[in-house]
Amino acid sequence: MARLATIETTRRLWSGRQILLLAGVLLIAANLRPGITSVSPLLVLIGTSLGLGSFGLIALATIPVICFAALAPVSLPLQRRFGLESVVLGVLALLFVGLALRLIDSASALYSGTILAAGAIAVGNVLIPAIVKRDFPGRVGLVTGLYVTILYVTAATGAGVSVPLAHATELSWRFALGFWAIPALVALVVWLPQLAHGATRVPLQHWSGGFARMARSPLAWAVTLFMGFQSLGYYALLSWLPALLHSVGVTPATAGLMLSVSTIVALPSTLVTPSLAARSRDQRGLTIAILSVTLVGYLGLMLAPGAAPWLWVVIMGVGQGAMFPLALTFVVLRAGGATEAMALSAFSQTIGYAVSIAGPLGMGALHALTGQWWVAMAFETATLIPTLWFGLRASRPETINL
Repeated sequence: MARLATIETTRRLWSGRQILLLAGVLLIAANLRPGITSVSPLLVLIGTSLGLGSFGLIALATIPVICFAALAPVSLPLQRRFGLESVVLGVLALLFVGLALRLIDSASALYSGTILAAGAIAVGNVLIPAIVKRDFPGRVGLVTGLYVTILYVTAATGAGVSVPLAHATELSWRFALGFWAIPALVALVVWLPQLAHGATRVPLQHWSGGFARMARSPLAWAVTLFMGFQSLGYYALLSWLPALLHSVGVTPATAGLMLSVSTIVALPSTLVTPSLAARSRDQRGLTIAILSVTLVGYLGLMLAPGAAPWLWVVIMGVGQGAMFPLALTFVVLRAGGATEAMALSAFSQTIGYAVSIAGPLGMGALHALTGQWWVAMAFETATLIPTLWFGLRASRPETINL
């Protein structure tokens, strides 16, 4: 009886640890987007306040994806040296510092804080799929769906409340950007128990040359480039959609709200897509359906943005809202184990985000050079062709084993 009681107590303890871990993962997810999405509705205000020209604003919009590409590989040696739980804690601490820096009224503080915050997010983006694969192996679809849903909810919140927060105090845009240091601090505190609990979990193995092995896998490249091209489209519109809408008569506050709505309407597809993908051996039909919806939204924004802007934004949001969780689910499904998941996550985000730099940079540059948003949206629409090509290849029921 005593032994049975001990086993039952252990089960309850483990269940409590799992709940705390899930809460920590979801809080991390809640901090991986607002620091980015809160910027684009304020670009005009920031430019006016700091005297930044078009290319200064393009640089500000492009910094996050540059950091994602450049710093994603750092997650592997950091995890190997300090352990998964400790690195995540460091990510949250760095994120807090970077976001808090943006309270200072200077361009250097804004750029420095954005670089620190984006660097922290880059490492967090890589590590979370590994935690999901390691600690929730039987509920990959559910946990990924919850994680990505939280990403989208908080991304929408960041975009939607930026302008009202900027108008709420004399700190203006600085308060709207620095405000997000508060949830980062909350997540850091909730994650602290994982430093002790992590010692009871299965450590992730490491094989040297993991990047080189991934680079030799056609499947890894398919997953990676699907991640890259869908990110290209997402970050391009995340950066420039409010400006595009403003050009057809939408007010800055409403444009920020519309960017937020594009994320909110995506929540059902965001939550359902990972489960649908995880339950199927082959995801090609799902991939085609998602990209078809996205195409309709892109074409509307390119050909008639002023005719029905709310409609195009909603359709675009539903399509993009399904693409990102599908990309993350590919990383988990195509990986043979937790170690492969982390290696594939790092590889796909390093190369993928390097590809995605062309999104905000290309869209902004095309508009700056031509003065026409339809040209920029034509570029955005054309990127769906390689997205479909690599998505179909990544949809095949195969796995990568190191």
